Amino acid sequence: MKRITVFVGLDYHQHSVQVCILNREGVVLGNRRCENDRLIIATYVEQFGTDIRAAIESCVGASDFAEELVQQHGWSVDLAHPGYVHRMKQSPDKSDYTDAHMLADLIRVGYLPKVWLAPSSIRELRRLIRHRQQIAQSIRNTKLRMGALLREHRSGTSSFGRWTLGWIDWAITHPCLREQSRWIMERLLSQLRFHEEERRVVEQQLQSVTGDDAVVQQLMSFAGIGPVTAWTLRAEIGRFDRFRSGKQLSRFCGLSPRNASSGNRQADAGLIRACNRELRTVLIEAAHRLARLDTRWSVFAQKKRGEGKPGSVVAAAVANRWVRWLYHQMVPVLQAA
Repeated sequence: MKRITVFVGLDYHQHSVQVCILNREGVVLGNRRCENDRLIIATYVEQFGTDIRAAIESCVGASDFAEELVQQHGWSVDLAHPGYVHRMKQSPDKSDYTDAHMLADLIRVGYLPKVWLAPSSIRELRRLIRHRQQIAQSIRNTKLRMGALLREHRSGTSSFGRWTLGWIDWAITHPCLREQSRWIMERLLSQLRFHEEERRVVEQQLQSVTGDDAVVQQLMSFAGIGPVTAWTLRAEIGRFDRFRSGKQLSRFCGLSPRNASSGNRQADAGLIRACNRELRTVLIEAAHRLARLDTRWSVFAQKKRGEGKPGSVVAAAVANRWVRWLYHQMVPVLQAA
């Protein structure tokens, strides 16, 4: 039986999906809105062809939907980078009809800017690590509010280290706090304790989920890399061997300098912006530890400081070089697994 290839663009929404179907010549075979149901969409598309090559922009819910189409219907589905797809549009107008058509056309001509479709286990790990990141942000915000309240009352400084039990007792009982301010401080302290307990529970869950993960264990074997850094790298990078080189991995992590050259002017504009900011933050923090704990990176950091580089640039340079080195350490681990 002859296989008929069709190219499908899926403009995904929570309750509906705009489905555009093209043949090899780019002729529109169909373009209509369907319910967000894989069976309805598969029935509509498969009447036009048997070899389905689909594209869907990466967004909330798109990965699970794409995985269902791959596993349940045998489609070839690629995730598209929404930012790059938007830049490739030739028209300022936007509609679901044209968006779905463009996705179908990009997959047809082979110009689709693809995004890695992570397996469900990695996506679940990402949800856990990002939940922990949100809790950590809540802890930081609560601490900032407590500190601001003390500064507002000109409390001065304590002989205790910040956020130790002694410091917290000093902050709560400080005579400078008036009645309502003391009540607010007690409520903030209650929130802080709640969030810290939630973070501890989430970290226990992460430890349980990744206890048998060879990649996480290998990452934690490196100097300066603790469980939080290892969990984050495993969740956000997934497989190191999906990158062609350490340089490409470093750019994905947002650690490469952004070129801003024009004519005879050669310059850079800091680190690239298109990245996962939390992943980059974790790697920069790891770079500070590496510069203290690992002789190789300590020497490299001292060399950069000797060249007059500020501390932030030195940390970014260490993180950049370390990630490139890490790529060559981790690829063999994944290939052996």
